[in-house]
Amino acid sequence: MNETLRNDAWLAAPILLPLLTALIASLLPDRARVRASLAGATATFVASAAVIAGVVRGGPGRHHLGGWGAPLGIDLYADGLTALMLAMTAVLGAAISVYATGYFHTARERRCFWPLWFVLWTGLNALFLTADLFNFYVTLEVVGLSAVALVAMEGGPLALTAAARYLFVAMMGSLVYMGGVALIYSQYGVLDLTLLHGRLGVGPVGRAALALMVVGLLAKTAVFPLHLWLPPAHSSAPAPVSAALSGLVVKGSFYILLRTSFSSFADSALAAIGPFLGVLGGLAVLWGSLQALTQDRLKLMVAYSTVAQIGYLFLLFPVAMPGAGDAAWQSKAYIAGIFHALSHAAAKGAMFMAAGAILHAVGRDDKNSLRGLGEKLPVATSAFAVAGVSIMALPPSGGFIAKWMMLVAAVRTGQWWWAPLMIGGGLLAAAYIFRMVKFMFFQPPASAAELHPIPRRLEFTALALALTALALGLASVYPLAVAAIGAPFPSNWFTESF
Repeated sequence: MNETLRNDAWLAAPILLPLLTALIASLLPDRARVRASLAGATATFVASAAVIAGVVRGGPGRHHLGGWGAPLGIDLYADGLTALMLAMTAVLGAAISVYATGYFHTARERRCFWPLWFVLWTGLNALFLTADLFNFYVTLEVVGLSAVALVAMEGGPLALTAAARYLFVAMMGSLVYMGGVALIYSQYGVLDLTLLHGRLGVGPVGRAALALMVVGLLAKTAVFPLHLWLPPAHSSAPAPVSAALSGLVVKGSFYILLRTSFSSFADSALAAIGPFLGVLGGLAVLWGSLQALTQDRLKLMVAYSTVAQIGYLFLLFPVAMPGAGDAAWQSKAYIAGIFHALSHAAAKGAMFMAAGAILHAVGRDDKNSLRGLGEKLPVATSAFAVAGVSIMALPPSGGFIAKWMMLVAAVRTGQWWWAPLMIGGGLLAAAYIFRMVKFMFFQPPASAAELHPIPRRLEFTALALALTALALGLASVYPLAVAAIGAPFPSNWFTESF
């Protein structure tokens, strides 16, 4: 982690502003709560943009909170990876905030949602900016507990059961991860990623610690076969919460695994674990896609699609691991994985928001209720279809750019066997998305019943996110350039190619 030391407090702003908004939102009356929350979302978006601009201008940077550096104090760290995770959270967070103003109808729902949502946003930004293993644990807990509470906020047997299952897996994952962190501290006496550079996974204790950390993070990311909590949690939550869970929350634990793997794992440890993570990712692509193909409910289909798309993220580990081939192609796989996380967040956020708008208007989301909706809800159904273009990895979407880069990197590093898996996953995604699109646009209406009126912002927010997923492909050079800032490879594909 090559960085410059900065004494600017702006690195802390994306953490402090949503936390302050959560406190204010919990105290204000209903109407003022919504206004304050939108103001807080805007301020957090601007603060995140300032961090991103700082990384683009000055490269990776580190800030000692309160003047105390590692190992005693708390350090904040930002490079290209951090900047893009903050950007992903800011864009999807702003969209969720706008969408939520039209989605929740009762004062009770708004009183529950807004403070919890900003606590979740605080935890995500803190997770992406932290630089040591213990603070990863703390921020994971903040994210996990607020996410569970958001899943349970509507009550009812389905939501409460899904939340209880999610809570159990989240707590178990945290305990297992913390066990690994404790072993690492007993061995090295430090938890800062820079001080641990290249040291994790050495010796029997180190390998045991690494195994515990990885298993805990895999459970929280819902990678096959530890994914069973995800579909019920994502499909039973309110639509804005589903968008946050699928687009952002599962990326938090993936981010920790990605960050620690390429900054603190010993090369031998990463080379040993990379193929294992790739196999799990490949199984997730196939299993999640096949399950999505058999679902009759729209939200449940989108939730299983998340299981499949998370699998692609883990294909970067074997392709980018040490010894896999030329460092430039390794860096290309690494950057492709980050870019896939971005495009997936935008597309999946759009799909869940479109599904939520349909559920509000129709009252249910089974496939028969979708018949003829293309005429009655053209914006929401179009948003779903456009977002599907990115999930299917069709050009010119962000999903196409990410998966094409990963496929080329796999072939150029001699790991061609990942290529058929990626192509097969794309074909399966096309099958389950077209299955729903067929009902929306090519089937006659199921009945002449009028739809419930819904705020237009529900449909247009979903469409804006879907177009963002598309635009990521058209303007991919900019996020790819940011992803290359501070990438942990001696040879960088992007800087050598452009």
